[in-house]
This record gives sequence, C-alpha cells and structure tokens, in this order.
Amino acid sequence: MRQVDVQKLADEARFNGFHGVVLLWCALIIVFDGYDLAVVGIALPSIMKEMGVSPANAGFMVSSALFGMMFGNVFFGTVSERIGRRWTISICILLFSLFTAAAGMTKDPISFSVTRFLAGVGIGGVMPNVIAQMTEYSPRKIRSMMVTMMFSGYSVGGMIAALLGKGMIESLGWQSVFFAAGLPILLIPLILKSMPDSMAYMIKKGRMHDLQRIVARMAPDHMAQSGDQFVLPKQQKVDGAPIRQLFHHGRGFSTVMFWVACFMCLFMVYALSSWLTKLMAQAGYSLGSALTFVLVLNIGAVVGAIGGGWLADRFSIKWVQVSMFLMAAVSIVLLGQKMDTAWLYVVVALAGASTIGTQIVNSAYASQFYPMTARSTGVGVMLGVGRAGAILAPILIGVLVGMEMPLQLNFLAIAVPAVLAALATALIQHGRSASVQQDAAQTVVDGGLGLKRAAARQ
Repeated sequence: MRQVDVQKLADEARFNGFHGVVLLWCALIIVFDGYDLAVVGIALPSIMKEMGVSPANAGFMVSSALFGMMFGNVFFGTVSERIGRRWTISICILLFSLFTAAAGMTKDPISFSVTRFLAGVGIGGVMPNVIAQMTEYSPRKIRSMMVTMMFSGYSVGGMIAALLGKGMIESLGWQSVFFAAGLPILLIPLILKSMPDSMAYMIKKGRMHDLQRIVARMAPDHMAQSGDQFVLPKQQKVDGAPIRQLFHHGRGFSTVMFWVACFMCLFMVYALSSWLTKLMAQAGYSLGSALTFVLVLNIGAVVGAIGGGWLADRFSIKWVQVSMFLMAAVSIVLLGQKMDTAWLYVVVALAGASTIGTQIVNSAYASQFYPMTARSTGVGVMLGVGRAGAILAPILIGVLVGMEMPLQLNFLAIAVPAVLAALATALIQHGRSASVQQDAAQTVVDGGLGLKRAAARQ
C-alpha cells in the first residue's frame, strides 16, 4: 500500500482550472464580505438623517459589526476544523447576507445595531476560512500571491459599495444597498456543490473517495494506483484542540507576535478609514468627494496586497512584511506634511498599500505558519485579537482629534503602531513555521532516497 502525501501534491501541482475555481469562489465571497462591511459607511449619512441619531450613536451602530467580527473570527475559525470549511463558509454567507439585508428593514438604532452585530459574526467568520482554503489548495510557488489576490476582493467589495451606493441611495433609498447584500444567499447551493472541503478534514472523516476526486482535479499528473492511502505529512498533524496547537512545538511566542502585528495593523487601517478625511479637511486640503478618497485608498490596497504577495513568493515573506510596515510608517507620517493634492493622493495610495495591503499579506503569512489542521483556527484567533485594534483606533484617534493637536502629531500617533508591527514581525521565529518544518523534513526524506538509489547502483 502506497502512502501519498496530499500536501506535497498540492505544493507541487501546476495551476489549472481546479485552482481557478477555488480562487474564483474565495475571491467572490470576499467581495461580498467587503461590500457588506463597507455599505454602512456609504449609507450612514442617510441613516442618521432618517433615524435622527447623534454622531455618538452612529459610531456605536457602525462599531456593532466590528464586535461581531471579533466573535466570528475566533468562533468560526475554530468550528471549521470540526464541521468542515465548506459548510462553515456557507453558514457565514447566510449570516452576513441575511442580517445585512435585515438591517435595511430596521427603523431604530438598537435593532439596526443588533442586525449589524449578527452580520459581523458572518463577515468575520468567513475570513479565516477562505484564507485557509486558498492557502491549502494553492501551488507552493504562487501561494502568497494567490492568497493576497483572493483577499484583495475585500477592497473590490468596498469599491463596488462606493460606486453603486450613491446612485442606489438617491433613487431607491438607503435600504436598497442593504437589500442588495442578500443576493449571495442564492449562491450557497452552488458553493456547497463546487467548493472542496479541507483535505485534512476529508482524511479525518475517512472520505477517501471524495479526496480521490479532488486530487485528480488538483494534480492531474499524479499517477493514481490501486490501494493508494492519502496521508498528511507528520509536521501537519496535530492532536488535541486546534487552539492549543497555536502554542505547541515552539509556536507560542510567534503566535503572540502575529497577534501584536495584526492588532497594530488593524489599528492603522481603521484609524485612517475613520479619520483621514476629517484630518485632511482640518488641514485645509480639498479632497473632493469621499468616493474618490475611498477609491484611491482601496486601489492602493489592491496593488499593495498583490504586489506584496508576488514579492513574498520570491523572497522571505517575513521580511517583505517588515518592509511594508516600515513603508506604512513613512507614508502615514508624510500625510501630516503640507503637499499638493496630487501628491497627497499618491501618499494616500501608498498608505492603503502598506496598511490594508500589509494586513492581507500578514493573513497569508499566518496561514502558512500553522499546520493544515489548525490553519483556520490560527488565522481566526489572530484576526479576533487584532479586531480589538480596529475597535480602539477610531475612539483613541477621536480623542486626539478632539484635543486639537497639530496635524503632524495625529499622524505620528497612527504611524507608531506601524513600527511596533514591524518589530513584532521581525521577532517571529520563521523556523517554527509548519511549511518550513515540512520542507526540512522533505529534504531529509529526499536525501535518504538519494542515498538508497546510489547504494543500489553500486
């Protein structure tokens, strides 16, 4: 009986139609996710006017989804290891689509906040699962780029919300952009039919026939033999609760460093998205419409994410990420300096590339750091901890803005976390990564086989 390492097959496979299908579904799901999160910001002025809420209450209404995302990141990141990613992703789509649409039927701030919290659970829950899914099924040589390309759909969703939102709200009312978010529910049957489950999950459940079909599509060059037994590499196997595995085999310190980097990065992302327009207006710049700003920030994020992923596949992903964090520190500090509007947009794009873009690279790095059977959990818990930074940022920067400090100091406060995130990333023990350990083990095996062949020839 021959043992076939499914992770090695995935690593060495050539990109084909199967990979394209996985990429398409994961990217499309993230586009829906990004739309659902961004749509509130687009509709907020109309909601405030109709419901008669104060800015303070409006801030709570927006933040309710962030609290839901924190819960969803951790809960569904862990649950997927037990019920499979296919069903977990489908449940999350149902949650964020149904409750975002339901928010369009609310008449008061409390019911709106409750529906947004529940939608946030789905928005947050789907993220670690599609990241883990894309990591698992991507060829090794282009893995980081495929993950970052997929996750760039998050910014595309924000751009779609910005482009469609204004026209729909003016002609159909603010409720229309929320009702439109319910359409992805129609795709759930197709996702359940065409989205593969995790290979580790199929092995765990003894679904070898299903795994054979996936392997035939993923690696058509693989010559199957009767009696083949699909297995995981020793380095990818874990025993016990997945969340416990984040601290086993010397991964504990690096796990905390991933949390710190994620916290700091999400702090920057939400500080900029919440206060950049206000700070620039106070500085006397004419930024034009908020639509243009949203597009520039998100275009920069897409370029930064895909570019960062491309570099990470060719150089060390750890040091690519450190470099991007340092670029974030420089670009954010530059936002506090007087410059022409054209140059300001360039710097805003760089800030988007090195904050939102770097967070996407960070998620790709974390997904490669943990073994396959704890991957969704590792990314989910990291995003859950980091979400606290997203919640804290608008509040803390708002306090600084209220103190009427010089513009440069406000941006310096946003830039400091970039330096801390760079330091945390530099301290990650890359040698503890499951992918590195798997490579080392495979080198030993290949070397042993080479010695045996040499001995046989003699």
